[in-house]
Amino acid sequence: MTETAYRLPGTGQSGALVAGPADFLALLKPRVMSLVVFTGVAGLLAAPGTLHPVLAVVAVLCIAIGSGAAGAINMWYDRDIDAIMSRTTTRPIPQGRIAPDDALCFGVVLAVGSVMVMGLAVNYVAAGLLALAILFYVFVYTMWLKRRTPQNIVIGGAAGAFPPMIGWAAVTGDVGLGGLALFALIFFWTPPHFWALALYRSGDYEKAGVPMLPVVAGPVETKKQILLYTVLLVPLALGPVWVGAAGWLYGVPALVLSLAFLGFAVAVWRDDSDLAAKRMFGFSILYLFALFTFLIVDTTALGAFRIIS
Repeated sequence: MTETAYRLPGTGQSGALVAGPADFLALLKPRVMSLVVFTGVAGLLAAPGTLHPVLAVVAVLCIAIGSGAAGAINMWYDRDIDAIMSRTTTRPIPQGRIAPDDALCFGVVLAVGSVMVMGLAVNYVAAGLLALAILFYVFVYTMWLKRRTPQNIVIGGAAGAFPPMIGWAAVTGDVGLGGLALFALIFFWTPPHFWALALYRSGDYEKAGVPMLPVVAGPVETKKQILLYTVLLVPLALGPVWVGAAGWLYGVPALVLSLAFLGFAVAVWRDDSDLAAKRMFGFSILYLFALFTFLIVDTTALGAFRIIS
């Protein structure tokens, strides 16, 4: 454990911080990291070709650590608004358990280390994409877009769409149509996912001065945009099939899940309460996990079939 003198956010008092392992783990945003790792693994397995199991593990670890590094730097920069919003007040920095400088140093070291190891152990294309994802999340989304435009999630969502493309590049050494299809899937999933959350958390965002779409344009426009992006997502969810990165063992469930997701979007459009938005947000997480689960099953089964034949 480390102990640091630090002035607590929003107060005139200072105290001694005792940061434990759980606090540093929280800086890595483990829930977000789990989704990042899962989609990265799916991209790695879906890619044509093979990668030594040890190098595959190294690649996945680098993706995980890079994601955590970006999360730690994000918490360092957003510590002022995290102290205001109810869903983020328990984070280590607003609670005064970790000093901001320690969080920044922790994030930078992990970011540099993950990119260096990816480049030296796997390949430089995957390392370059990992570096781009971290830089995009930190500088483009966190520091530039998040507090300036309601399109923060649309453009900034690209950062979260990189992991499967990084996994793909770890195997192939390039991006490829398959990697781009997986990128597009997550890119267009991100706005309806976050806007559903923002609909019933709009008061938090307004209080913190974050111009999320419901705060700036109102709930009606937000619901329209959720519906539009979900409609576009239906054919994009089948993108891996169109480009030959997956078969219909993935494609059929993907179509069914996407139509169900569209049903949730329609319910949000028609419902004036927060209940439909909460349900859509919950389903959106299950939806992405399920899509990439079926992608892994499909590509694993296809690989086994090729071995047998």
